[in-house]
Amino acid sequence: MPIYHTLGAIPRKRHIAFRKPESEGGGIYAEELMGHEGFTGTSSLLYHKYPPTTVKSVRRVKEMKLEEDKDVTLRHRHFLTSRVGSILKKGGSPTMDRIPLLFNQDVAMLYVEPSVEDEHFYRNAQADELVYVSKGKGVLESVFGELPFGEGDYLVIHRGIMHRYRFDKTHDKDAEQPKLLIMESRGHIRWPKRYRNEFGQLVEGAPYSERDIRRPVFVQPHDEMGDFNIYVKQYDGINELVLDHHPFDVVGWDGYFYPWAFNIMDFEPIVGRVHQPPPVHQTFQGDGFVVCSFCPRPYDFHPEAVPAPYNHSNVDSDEVLYYASSEFMSRKGIEFGSITHHPDGLPHGPHPGRAEASIGAKYTDELAVMMDTFRPLKVAKQAIEIEDPSYHKSWISAQHEQIAFSPPTS
Repeated sequence: MPIYHTLGAIPRKRHIAFRKPESEGGGIYAEELMGHEGFTGTSSLLYHKYPPTTVKSVRRVKEMKLEEDKDVTLRHRHFLTSRVGSILKKGGSPTMDRIPLLFNQDVAMLYVEPSVEDEHFYRNAQADELVYVSKGKGVLESVFGELPFGEGDYLVIHRGIMHRYRFDKTHDKDAEQPKLLIMESRGHIRWPKRYRNEFGQLVEGAPYSERDIRRPVFVQPHDEMGDFNIYVKQYDGINELVLDHHPFDVVGWDGYFYPWAFNIMDFEPIVGRVHQPPPVHQTFQGDGFVVCSFCPRPYDFHPEAVPAPYNHSNVDSDEVLYYASSEFMSRKGIEFGSITHHPDGLPHGPHPGRAEASIGAKYTDELAVMMDTFRPLKVAKQAIEIEDPSYHKSWISAQHEQIAFSPPTS
């Protein structure tokens, strides 16, 4: 994250004595370096009231090893998150009850509709997390401060960052509970390299700028002793550490390593006279995968343009789309919360009639998150329960339908 940020109180120089006031009993604050790649990657220095190492007890709480669908027949697949409540466990913890959907060596996609807030604090020690907030709003608490979030936000939570979700509570019984799509990356999640100059600054022509990035705000540090449960995801499971003080005791910090937010509607789409390929929608880069944002935008403006995408054989990657609205120019039969998986080895493209219907349309309201991986994805065992098993035949089904359908956009 190439934006320097600082909050709270810090000493004039690094690694010198930063003394507590006499009202706190004197002594020095405990300095902690947190960051990527040892001592050479992006990092931040934090100053704690108490050492972050005072652990009273440890235990293994839960195994989370991902299991794959044994049927590896090559086919296009469609998962409906709207079925989560009726088929799989709905609700639960935002960190402990995530439903795995797809995964490989580099990244895993999970989904959760949390109904409760965690009492424990959470740290993912084996992956960076990119969380898309499809529904809901609240505050992400962390050792770096508070980060308010809302619908359409991407939350980038680097590995090792201790945090906890606090959702806005509503008294409306018909209000939808939060819906979170999570991508856990074994590598670092970052801005695409081509959007940055040699100094790390976002260049002119990039689809967003530093002004669009939201960073944590300072909150007064906690000064509280007791038993505080920290759940750490490592070795494909959850480990509980009991700390003897409240972990959010940081009086100040500075650096380049912290959680941050970016809203999908702040992505400025790049359009052209004819259809632009998906890389123009790229938003994030990981090791072995990319994430793109398909946002409301004008259609192509060549007088004979076909705005719907052409058929594509992705011979080097798997394509996954999460539909954040029920509108998508090239698809029939999808709904809000649908997830389609188009694996390498098979061509994919618009459903019959969608290309023709898009001609002459001026604008699309579609909203979707796409993850392309450069190694094949496995379907998680739990995802089978919410699958539409006939999706791979939907191009044939659509071709034989006699009912005309209107253009997907205005």
